[in-house]
Amino acid sequence: MKRLGLALLALCGLLLPAVALAQVQAELVAADRSVQPGQPVQLALRMQHDPHWHSFWKNAGTGLPTRLMWELPAGWSADAIQWPTPVLVRDREGNITGHGYEGLLYLPVRLAVPAGLKPGTEVELKAQARWLMCETVCIPGKAELSLRMPVRAEPPQPDEDVRAAIAAMPMPGASEGWQLAATREQGGLALRVAAPTDIAELHFFPADGFVSYKVPQTIGNRGARALLKLPLDDAETLPADARLRGVLAYNDVSGTYRGVEVDLPFVAEAEAAALVSTTDLGAAPAPATTPSATGATARDARLSLLVVLFAVLGGLILNLMPCVFPVLGLKVVGFIEQAGSDRRKVSLHALSFTAGVLLSFWALAAALAVLREGGQQLGWGFQLQSAPFVFVLALVMLAFAMNLSGVFEVGVRATAIGSRLQTQGGAAGSFFSGMLATVVATPCSAPFLAPALGAALALPTVPSFVVFTAIALGLALPYLLLSVFPRLVGLLPRPGAWMETFKQLMAFPLYATVGYLLWVLAGQLHEAALLNALLALAVLAFGLWLYGRGTRPGARGHGARLATGGGLLALLLAALLGWPRAPAPEQLQWEPWSGERVQQLQQEGRPIYVDFTARWCATCQVNKKVVFASGRVRDYFRQHRVAALKADWTNADPLITAELEKWNRSAVPFNLAYPASGGAPAELPEVLTPEIVLAAFDTPTPRGQE
Repeated sequence: MKRLGLALLALCGLLLPAVALAQVQAELVAADRSVQPGQPVQLALRMQHDPHWHSFWKNAGTGLPTRLMWELPAGWSADAIQWPTPVLVRDREGNITGHGYEGLLYLPVRLAVPAGLKPGTEVELKAQARWLMCETVCIPGKAELSLRMPVRAEPPQPDEDVRAAIAAMPMPGASEGWQLAATREQGGLALRVAAPTDIAELHFFPADGFVSYKVPQTIGNRGARALLKLPLDDAETLPADARLRGVLAYNDVSGTYRGVEVDLPFVAEAEAAALVSTTDLGAAPAPATTPSATGATARDARLSLLVVLFAVLGGLILNLMPCVFPVLGLKVVGFIEQAGSDRRKVSLHALSFTAGVLLSFWALAAALAVLREGGQQLGWGFQLQSAPFVFVLALVMLAFAMNLSGVFEVGVRATAIGSRLQTQGGAAGSFFSGMLATVVATPCSAPFLAPALGAALALPTVPSFVVFTAIALGLALPYLLLSVFPRLVGLLPRPGAWMETFKQLMAFPLYATVGYLLWVLAGQLHEAALLNALLALAVLAFGLWLYGRGTRPGARGHGARLATGGGLLALLLAALLGWPRAPAPEQLQWEPWSGERVQQLQQEGRPIYVDFTARWCATCQVNKKVVFASGRVRDYFRQHRVAALKADWTNADPLITAELEKWNRSAVPFNLAYPASGGAPAELPEVLTPEIVLAAFDTPTPRGQE
């Protein structure tokens, strides 16, 4: 039982990301002030970055590019994002970490507009934006965006700001007198450039990964001509049919930052020289590298001491963070239980705990160093972008909270230095508790810790280990002091009934954490998967209750064994029921219901399926799962172009209420099947099967009902 408790708590690692305000403000804007039927419209994702913060280009280097997931009306479609010329993203030591954007940014997207729009109406365009924003640490960002635009027959009036941003996109390389040629060289690539005017401050941003983003490019530049030496990434092999694709950024004669699109085959040296003459440019010396953060100047030494001090203070304050305090609160209870016992054993447990913390932080530092060398983006809380990880955390936190509430027991001494941990196994338990505290503390960013973490992630490997060691010592400092001064245990409150109250009190921060994780899941899962996750938590709670009944003191015989077995079976069922799976590709495109849309589809001669539904209607959810799990139904809808309309009654909607009253209905589910030939629809029963739905479309409408 003790091992089960430790295993459950160990999965609580990386519990909550640091709570941070969004450092990038995003909104949808349009290049035109209205929509003209049948004419494409240009939208843009407008992103305002706070000072020193950045997001990423399509080939980010380290990082993730910004994404847009559209929710558009029927007949609309969106092209891919058009990417402006990026800038080099650097860390505080000046090292290149990727390609991205700072300040004010517009990411244009072209949308196709259906010709059937009615002038005088209004359309709402929705999208979810996801991005990564970084300074010394990186935080994932997300926003639900919408934009309403009027539909007018006349040409629209432009929005000059958005139009100007779109006009500043990289120009095609073959336009306006540019000459470009790409060649392969020993150990790298070369890009020859002849521009129509003088250019300076060049940098090539590769669209593909075989050109290294972090190695400085060697540039020879004179007037309108330039020669760029592009280093290959050590981990990449250049394919035989590869092309050089990307954006060549430069400053023109006025100092304006611009870009030219590059898409070139690799040619022989002689052919490149004939196309673009750069023989007198040579190869400029490599740019001077930024001094290492481990430089021996007095200023660097003072900075290092300050970082170490912040690391120790941050680690110490971690003990009070919400994701650590419930665990370490029980550890304090364990020390109280030790009051009056052998002081040597108290010291042994405290030292074992400290050793566990140190070893865990060293392992974490080593893992981050390996990831950094592999080009991975670093930042706390990224694991919470994984829905399965968040779901497992929610299960684990609920289980541990119910344990603290007394629903079942796995032993409080599994996470504290208790009276049974006075053997060698107890010291090993303290060592494991130190490792556990590190895992739980990882996502917390206490005051003073954020700058220390930023430095640790940017410093070379050895100084980075020093900073992580300082954080570990700060976290273990209270227990380390107890090992040096064991008599301090005597100053703690004496054991008593208050300890059980304190243990149960520690359950409520964990219940709150479960609520937070469910909020995170709500943004990651579709409706059905989120419902399964919620039901899985209820099944888990039932299973833990059964398990507690079967293992309570005095429980014996077949009843106890059945309760224990049923509880473990419920745990497995909860994991299987709620495990987030990738949603199946959408077989149907549901449109919002409206009476006007029904009339329009009937005029087009299309069959229509209308689902009056609500999220709180359990029968509605079962109907959809049963009906549209059938391949025959999906195939029929696709082959016969059946339009699927959803009348969502989750919130009060007077139009839906009026439509239900028209059919003498006051509740959902209610489904209608309109034939392609027109006429009155077939009313379907409350409980549906695939056969009922298909028969409704195949049955002709009686003449008397037309």
